[in-house]
Order: sequence, then structure tokens, then C-alpha cells
Amino acid sequence: MALEITDANFEELVLKSDKPVLVDFWAEWCGPCRMVGPVVEEIAKEYDGKAVVGKVNVDNNPQISMQFGIRNIPALLYFKDGQVVDKQVGAVPKSVLAEKLNKQLA
Repeated sequence: MALEITDANFEELVLKSDKPVLVDFWAEWCGPCRMVGPVVEEIAKEYDGKAVVGKVNVDNNPQISMQFGIRNIPALLYFKDGQVVDKQVGAVPKSVLAEKLNKQLA
């Protein structure tokens, strides 16, 4: 299951992770986010132990959203060694998200 990432735990779960991290920035009112949500959950299960997968509710966590300039959602950021290394905005097929994560595992 994808982790719930908040302003409070972002540094610990994302920036200090020794594994690649996929973060889904979303909101309950966002239609495309509801399409991506189940895909992110599938990826979380498939990559368990290899990568960290989490979700940030932008309405509840404005600090992180502003810090990374999130203006459009869903926005999926890929982190490695505490840095943003890739990004995907909008609803896309699971294969696209998985391929970007695989690049960070290589």
C-alpha cells in the first residue's frame, strides 16, 4: 500500500530514503487523480522492498506542494538520493509510471 506522505514526514520518508521514491501529488476532488490512484497502489505492491511509493494530498499538505511547484495534479515526482530525478504530470498508463521507476532502480 502506498504510504501517506505529509508535510511532517516528507523529509524522513522521501528525502532520506535509501531507495528510489515515487510520490503521487493528488486531491480527492481531482478526477484524473482518482484514475491514477489505483495504479499507484498497484505499483506500491509490486515494488515493495525495492522502492518507496507514497501519496501526498495537496489540500492537506500545502508546504510540500509549494516547495516542489505543484500546480497541476496528478503530479508524480520521482526522487533518488533526496533529489527530484523525473516527473510525470497527468493521468498516464501504468507502464509509463513503472518504466520511469525502473530507470531509477537501474
